Amino acid sequence: MNALEIKNLSKSFPGFQLSDFNLTLPAGCILGLIGENGAGKSTVIKLILGMLKKEGGSISILGKENADTLTLVREDVGVVLDEVGIPECLNARQVGNIMRHTFGNWDDTEYARLLKQLSLPENKPFRDLSRGMKMKLGIAVALSHHSRLLILDEATSGLDPVVRDEVVEMLGAFTRDENHSILISSHIVSDLERLCDYVAFLHKGRLLLVEEKDRLLEEYGILHCTREQFDRLPCAAVRRRKETPYGIEAIVRREAIPAGIHVSPISIEELFVFMVKEAR
Repeated sequence: MNALEIKNLSKSFPGFQLSDFNLTLPAGCILGLIGENGAGKSTVIKLILGMLKKEGGSISILGKENADTLTLVREDVGVVLDEVGIPECLNARQVGNIMRHTFGNWDDTEYARLLKQLSLPENKPFRDLSRGMKMKLGIAVALSHHSRLLILDEATSGLDPVVRDEVVEMLGAFTRDENHSILISSHIVSDLERLCDYVAFLHKGRLLLVEEKDRLLEEYGILHCTREQFDRLPCAAVRRRKETPYGIEAIVRREAIPAGIHVSPISIEELFVFMVKEAR
């Protein structure tokens, strides 16, 4: 069973159009939704969560297809948005007391363990926590009702490198259980490259690519060469090129490059930037 299936999803605003959006998140996997600011990442997540009304298409969460899908699976879905929606006056202990009466699957023992693991103070008001602490508290809440699917919107944005590393490690540990899955959006591609099994590139409401991360890294590479060497390459091998004072830098398909020519590894961030520039 797939954790999430989106078919032909559409939504429009003045100056923005999301159309024919299709995405599948297999169970036990992490899918990174990558896009620049304004690409439509938050719109997609709000449509999944029912915070926006879709104009077309269907959304299936954990095998449930229904107009009120999220209501049916609320216990099994943990959500952390860019702004963690916890009242400013509450502390972590009070948040736990409220969540105990909100989720039937709430686990006080797990929540206490996570607060300790994440070095979160129990009695400090939410308004006095740093952004990193607020985000970690949101994740602790999402994990403490035994979620099977986590949906995170820009969860690592604005965090310092140490806290980001801690959050990435925690999310990786969550999906060691094959029944757990994560959809995470971010414009910080390096975090998603470390974390994700699949990546989806979104640009101006259009899905440019959805693929296994490792397959993409195997398929593409970067070639540094002279103009003469470049002119001898098969046209089908080259996806994009850039001339520099030192020669030509090209993004290429490895299998189409003749044997004996060295091709350097490419990062997901470099590939995403290439895809966006090509789509303009």
